[in-house]
Amino acid sequence: MEKRVWRKIDMYVVPIVAMFYLLSFLDRTNVANARVAGLQTDLKMTNKQYSIALTVTYVPYIVAELPSNLMLKAVGPNLMLPTMLTLWGVVTTLQGVVKSYSGLLACRFFLGLLEGGVFPGLVLYLSYFYPRYKMNLRVSMFFSAASLSGAFSGILAFAIIHMNGIGNRPGWAWIFILEGLFTVLFGASSYFTLPQSVDKAWFFTAEEKSYVNAKLLEDNTQKDEEMFTWREVIEGIKLPQVWFLAITFFLDGVVLYSLAYFSPSIIQGLGFTAARAQLMSVPPFAVGFVVAIVSAWISDHYRCRGIIVIVSSIFCVIGFAMFLGSKSHHVQYGSLFLSIPGTYTTAPTLSAWSSNNAAPQTRRATAIAIGFIMTNSGGILATWLLGSLSPAPEYTSATITLLVFSAVMAIFGGINLFYLWSQNKKKAEIRKSLTRDHEQSGLGDRSAWFIYNL
Repeated sequence: MEKRVWRKIDMYVVPIVAMFYLLSFLDRTNVANARVAGLQTDLKMTNKQYSIALTVTYVPYIVAELPSNLMLKAVGPNLMLPTMLTLWGVVTTLQGVVKSYSGLLACRFFLGLLEGGVFPGLVLYLSYFYPRYKMNLRVSMFFSAASLSGAFSGILAFAIIHMNGIGNRPGWAWIFILEGLFTVLFGASSYFTLPQSVDKAWFFTAEEKSYVNAKLLEDNTQKDEEMFTWREVIEGIKLPQVWFLAITFFLDGVVLYSLAYFSPSIIQGLGFTAARAQLMSVPPFAVGFVVAIVSAWISDHYRCRGIIVIVSSIFCVIGFAMFLGSKSHHVQYGSLFLSIPGTYTTAPTLSAWSSNNAAPQTRRATAIAIGFIMTNSGGILATWLLGSLSPAPEYTSATITLLVFSAVMAIFGGINLFYLWSQNKKKAEIRKSLTRDHEQSGLGDRSAWFIYNL
């Protein structure tokens, strides 16, 4: 039973969720490939205007995250998530027909608005199906779709730009049109494939549903409040571990989106042609995918989220130090094999860690949303850091900033780890002198019987 139920969720839920996030990241960051393929030149954009176009995506993205997460349970993830996916696919496609900079800005705004709730929503959605100790591998499996999207984006862009001139459209336009149309089709199909909850999952027998619900109850993840209350939102905002991780989320957001948006441009700056830069962006992201999955398995098996965050942050530090300290283009390209896997491992581990240590569901939804608000606030800084504030091809100031941010990520990962360890120690003392029946109800993660995941 144990193996069968998790295998079924892994088979029927995780691939759909992973495809959601792959398409989300692909449709948000394929502008980097389009830029190398001539978007910026054709729309007569300056580097500053390109940064503004990226920033415009993040403002509505950030605003949408908390309301979207709070609405997810009321509307139903099986309706809300496919609707968001289908609509942003339409907007992605429309980017391929824009004729002006202002048209691109409008598309980027609505893309951010519709995509805002997807990552925090998917993390919250998975917590409806998995106990805490099984979350990191599953979050990493779908988040690793982001590193896969980085690899796919380069391969697809290399192939698609050869459609230049078909239908009187440039190659970069076809990147948006073809990738957007696929998103629309997948979004429409997911109305029929994405289950609402364990109880509504068509692939479970009645006995399997009871087993999964019992496991979630045992793990404290399913002890939900009767209904939505703003009190639980405020309780989520007050949690110290939320803010230790919020700082780490912000710093990782800067690193993650700097590499996602500018890797093709960085590689092109090392002296490669535009087409070759697209292809050479693939291997570091492919390595990132493998490293993230292996790290997630270790994190779940040994329940060591904090250690993984610290080690992967140090990978980033070493990568940026190599890029900064060497003049060899081979070494600088090689540095991406440390910095990209480092940040693409840190992000899903932080997501699982944040989700694991807040309960009940409204408090957890709030904690997850705060993390992603901070990540995407970091994304805004990333859109300006490379190119506009730090000129190509050396990106010296940006590299120093990313190196420092990576080191501080490791520090705050350690601070959060120590805080949770000390809280678990205090809870152990309380359990010696108090029975569960005598504990105040409604404490959620503050209960002495809720053990924080380290």
